[in-house]
Amino acid sequence: MVARTGYTGEHGYELYLPAGDLPQIWTTLLALGAPSGIKPCGLSARDLLRLEAGFLLYGNDISEDTTPLEAGVEWVVRYSKPDFIGKDAILKQKETGISRRLIAFEMLQTAVPRRDYPISSGEQDIGIVTSGNFFPHKQQGVGMGYVKTPYSTLGTEISVAIRCRSVPAVVAKPPFHKKK
Repeated sequence: MVARTGYTGEHGYELYLPAGDLPQIWTTLLALGAPSGIKPCGLSARDLLRLEAGFLLYGNDISEDTTPLEAGVEWVVRYSKPDFIGKDAILKQKETGISRRLIAFEMLQTAVPRRDYPISSGEQDIGIVTSGNFFPHKQQGVGMGYVKTPYSTLGTEISVAIRCRSVPAVVAKPPFHKKK
């Protein structure tokens, strides 16, 4: 099966086939694509591209401990459904407000944010990085993380603790790179 899907924000395909067929298909695709510059890439490249596109990664940016409201993906909730797991909790949270929110941010100095690095505002701890990387084309570190809701507004200045120093960053709107 060939699916026009992907998790990088790039135009791509996913192939589903018997494991035994994989080596021949892989070799053939690389050979046929060589004149067009096709090259294999690994999980690090995939992760960089998905972060660049602003895509959330389960286990990092979202989990069973986050709600669609906190993650900024309320568009996936169909409130008109008669019932679904967590509906009452989400409706209550929608009514009372959220205490934390997933943000995207750009580093203001050369630095690479990584998962679990603390996020602060002044001397106050306000959150934690869930994903981060360095974008070569921008020569800039970017990331995502959960912060206390008052610090989630675009343009808010924050800091990320990286190697025992506080590095300035600003809340930004993904995607970090617009495809042409």
